[in-house]
Amino acid sequence: VQLQASGGGLVQPGGSLRLSCAASGSISSINIMGWYRRAPMKQRAMVALTGSGGSTEYADSVKGRFTISRDNAKNTIYLQMNSLKPEDTAVYYCQANLRRSGTYSYTSYWGQGTQVTVSS
Repeated sequence: VQLQASGGGLVQPGGSLRLSCAASGSISSINIMGWYRRAPMKQRAMVALTGSGGSTEYADSVKGRFTISRDNAKNTIYLQMNSLKPEDTAVYYCQANLRRSGTYSYTSYWGQGTQVTVSS
């Protein structure tokens, strides 16, 4: 099983970016998928989560600016980031709680991280 994140980059304050994360491999089901970020000198923190039924949860700092969405058929999540601020600069990681084919329990998997830099 592998989670592949993409879409990071350098953007000016006020700009937008869209991150993608695709889970691949022998996957039976995925319940929660989400995005976390680790800013310089800070601990990793939750940014946005989405359940298999479409429920969502956001960190207060990104509410109204970021939108998480999910394509269950593709085992993929997206993070649309608008009105970006310098304090959004971080490495963004995707995470999934998934059940591998032939198993009975859910396990947490992490992607490799993608850098987002907001700077003029």
